[in-house]
Amino acid sequence: MLDEKPNKYERQESLPIPTYEEATSSRPTSSQSFLGSEEISHDAERQGLLGSAGHDDRARRRPQQNGYEAPTVDSARSSLDFLPSSRENSPRDSTDGLRREMLQMEVLDPMTEAELGSISQTGNRLTKRITSLTHSLSAINLPFRQWLPSMDYIRACIPRIPEHFIPGWIIVVRFFAFFLVLSLAYALFLSDVFTGGQRGGMGNAYDPESIRMYVQDHIDKSYIRENLEHLTAFDHIAGTEGSYVLAKWVEGLFNAAGLENTGLERFDVYLNYPKEGGRRVAIVEPPEMAWEALIEEEPAYTDSPRLQTMVFHGHSKSGDVRGPLVYANYGSREDFKKLKSSGVDMKGAIALVRYYGSQGDRALKVKAAELAGCSGCILYSDPADDGFRKGEAWPDGRFMPSMGVQRGAVSLMSWAVGDVLSPGFASLPGEKKRVSKNNNPGLNNIPSIPLAWRDAQKLLQAIKGHGEEVPKDWVGGVPDIGEWWTGDQSSPIVHLKNEQDEVERQPIYNVVGKLTGWEQPDKSIIVGNHRDAWCFGAADPGSGTAVFLEVVRIFGDLRKLGWRPLRTIEFASWDGEEYNLIGSTEHVEARMEDLRRNGFAYLNVDVGVVGNDFEAAGCPLFEQALLRVLDRTSDPIQNRTLRSLWDEKNSSLKGLGAGSDYVAFQDMAGTSSIDMGFRGPPYPYHSCYDNFEWMRTYGDPDFEYHKTIAQIWALLILEMADRPILPLQFEIYSNAVRGYITALETYADSKGVSWKSLDADTLFDLRPLHVAADEFVANAKEFHEWDRAWEQEVYGSGDFESNVMAIKRISHNTRMANFETNLLDVDGGLPGREQFKHVIFAPQAWSGYDEAYFPGIRDAIDNEDWKLAQKQVEKVAGILSYASNKLNH
Repeated sequence: MLDEKPNKYERQESLPIPTYEEATSSRPTSSQSFLGSEEISHDAERQGLLGSAGHDDRARRRPQQNGYEAPTVDSARSSLDFLPSSRENSPRDSTDGLRREMLQMEVLDPMTEAELGSISQTGNRLTKRITSLTHSLSAINLPFRQWLPSMDYIRACIPRIPEHFIPGWIIVVRFFAFFLVLSLAYALFLSDVFTGGQRGGMGNAYDPESIRMYVQDHIDKSYIRENLEHLTAFDHIAGTEGSYVLAKWVEGLFNAAGLENTGLERFDVYLNYPKEGGRRVAIVEPPEMAWEALIEEEPAYTDSPRLQTMVFHGHSKSGDVRGPLVYANYGSREDFKKLKSSGVDMKGAIALVRYYGSQGDRALKVKAAELAGCSGCILYSDPADDGFRKGEAWPDGRFMPSMGVQRGAVSLMSWAVGDVLSPGFASLPGEKKRVSKNNNPGLNNIPSIPLAWRDAQKLLQAIKGHGEEVPKDWVGGVPDIGEWWTGDQSSPIVHLKNEQDEVERQPIYNVVGKLTGWEQPDKSIIVGNHRDAWCFGAADPGSGTAVFLEVVRIFGDLRKLGWRPLRTIEFASWDGEEYNLIGSTEHVEARMEDLRRNGFAYLNVDVGVVGNDFEAAGCPLFEQALLRVLDRTSDPIQNRTLRSLWDEKNSSLKGLGAGSDYVAFQDMAGTSSIDMGFRGPPYPYHSCYDNFEWMRTYGDPDFEYHKTIAQIWALLILEMADRPILPLQFEIYSNAVRGYITALETYADSKGVSWKSLDADTLFDLRPLHVAADEFVANAKEFHEWDRAWEQEVYGSGDFESNVMAIKRISHNTRMANFETNLLDVDGGLPGREQFKHVIFAPQAWSGYDEAYFPGIRDAIDNEDWKLAQKQVEKVAGILSYASNKLNH
C-alpha cells in the first residue's frame, strides 16, 4: 500500500503557539530597563507573541505532521526574502542587498554614497534625540501626575488600526510630494510665471490681426455664386420638400466645415398652403361686367420650365366671400378713416389696397380692413411703388413686371411672433399645449389674396364712377385707369375665394452648428440667416444664405488650422421665417433661459444684396464695432472705405422693427442684435422673378457686393467673439436713450397730450425717465473707465495680462452682455403684446416693420390711455435704472 501524500491544507492538530512563560520570557532585558513593572509585563506579553531573533525558537517547534512543517510566525510573514538577514544562506545578507532590489523594483530612487551616509547619520541622530527626549519626559515628576491616567489606560482607549491598513512610509512621502507639487503649480499659476505676457495659452496660437486678414483675403465670390445657383434651383417654401432638401445640404456643408454639434432642429408648427383651384377673384355682378383674374404668375423659366409656387398669402384666413369693391389706397387705418368720413360704407365690402406706402406691413393692411368692416381684402403691387414707373421692369430691368405678385404672410408679427398656436413656448414635436387658430390674436379673421397689377387694373377700371374721386396722393401708377375712384356699396360685386390646406403641425427644420470658444465656451455669439423663400428667392433670402455658407466655410478653415475663438460661435440656418419668423422664434423659446444668461450677441443677414447702399439696423451697442469693420472694408465700385461713405451720408444704426429673425433675440431674450445688408431700389420682391438670373443680370452681376457683405459679417463675428473686451459701447447707448426720450416727448405732443405745469399734478410726466437716462449716462462712463484702465495696464506692459486681471475682464464682459437681459420686463411684457419683453425696443404695434422706442409707453399713448402711459413711464424708468446700476455693481 502506497503512502498517502501529505495534505498541506489539512487542519493541524497542534499549532506552534508558545506558552505564556515562553512568550513573556522572550523580551530582551535591555528593552525592559526603561519601563515600569506594569509596562514590562504587558509589553513582554505582546513582544513574546511575535517571537525574537535573540532566542532559538526553532528548538521548541512542534514536530512535523505527515512531512509538513506548520508555519512559524517568522515564515508566516512575507519578509524572510525581503528583510536583510545575517544568517547563513540568507537570500539577502545585508541592507545593501535589500536596497539593490528596491532600486530594481523602482521603489527607491538611486542615491550617491554621500547621500546614503548623510541619511544614515541623520537617522541615528534623530533616533538618539527622540530616545533622549523620551527619557527626559519620563524622568519628570509632576505634582499632579498621580491623578493623570496611566499610559496603559491611554493606549487601551485609543482605537487600534489593523496593521495591514497602516501605509508604509514611502506611500506617505509620495502623497506628501504629490500635494506639494499641486500646491506649487497653483502658486505658479497665480503668480503668472508661465503666462509670458500672453492673454491665454490657446488664444495666442494666432495673432488676432492675422486672423482678420485671413478672413478678408479668403472670402471667395465664386463659392458664393455657386451657393446661390444651387439655392435657387427650385422653390423652397417653409415646411415643403424643397426647404428640407436644402436643410440637408446645409447640414452637409456644416459638417464639411468641421462645425461641432451639427444637426437639424425640428418644430411642428401651423402653416397653410393653397388648394388647387381654391382661389378666385372675379367680378360677378353685374353680369355684363363679368371678369376673372389670372392670379398666377407667368412662368419665370420658359426654356426649361420649373415648378413654381402658387400665389397666396401665408397664414391667410380661409373663406369664400362676396361684396362691393372699394379702393382704400395703402390700407392704413387713416385711409379707412378717410373713407368713412367721406361717407363710404365699408360693411361687407371687398377692400382693394396697394402694397407699401403709409402702412408697410401687409398683415396690418388686412387687419385695418377687417376692423373697418370689410369681408375680404385684395393686395396688389402698384408700378408706382415697385414697377415700370420706377424704371425698366423684368426682364428688361430690375423692377417688378406687370404679372409679378408679391406673396407674403399676413400673420400679425408685431402682435404675436413665431408659431401662432404656441405663443410664448416652443412648438416641439409632441407638445400637447396648443391654442386655437380661431380668433387667434396673431391671425386675421377675413380672407386675403395678393394680385399682380395687370389683374388689379381691371378692378380699378370697374369702380369708375362709384363713390368719389380719390385725392391726388391716392392715385397709383397702374396705366389706363383714367379717373381713380373709391367705390362704395354700389360698386360691382367681387367674389373672393381663398381655400387653404391648414396644417396645425407641419414640421420645419432649422440647421445648427457651432465652434466652441476656449475662454468662455458657455457664452455665445449667434450668427443667423433664414433659408426658406416664397419661390426661388435669389435676393430674399438667397443672397444672405449664399454669403452665410461662405462665412461658415471660412471659419471652418480657421478651425482646421487650429484656431478657436474666445467665445463660442453658433451658426443657424432658420426655416419658417417668411411665416411670422417661426424657426428662429421657436429656437429662442426652446432655450430662453440659456440665451438670457449666455447669449452675448446675435448677428443677422436676411437680404444680403439688392444694391450697393450699405445699411445696418440694431442696438446702439454695436456702433463702435461696426465702424471699426467699415474702416477695413471698401466699396468694390467706388474704391472708398465703407466708413467714409457711411460718414458722408451721415448714416447711423437704424432701429429694429419686426422684419427678420432678430426679433426673438432682441425683444424676448435680451440678446443684443444687429441686421445688415446692401440695399437698393425695389426688385421683384417675393415673386418668382426674384431668381438667379435676376441677380446675375441686375442685382450683383460680379458678386462683388456679396463678397463685401461676407467680409463685413465675418469681421463683425471676430469683433464679438474674439476681442478680449466685448466691443459694446454703453456711452453711445446711453446718449441714444436720451434721444429716444426726446422723440417720445415729440410723439406725445403730436397726439395732443396734456402737459401740466411742474407745480400741479401731472397727467403725463416723463421726468422719471429723464432721471433714469441721466443715471445711465453716468454709469456708462464709469463702466468704460475700467476698459481704459485695462488697456493701459495690459498694452502698456507688453500685452501682459495677469490671471487676476483676466478673471476681472471676463466678469466685466458678462456684466456688459447682461445689460440687455436686465432691460427685460420678464414677469410682465408689453400690455397686450406680452411676448415682447424689452422695455426700450419692439416693433410698432401698427407698423410692424418699423421700430418703436419705449413701446409700452408709446402703445398707451396711441390708445390715449394716459393712466397706463404714466404707469409704464415709472416701470420703464425703474428697469432702466436697475440695469445701468448693475453695470458697476
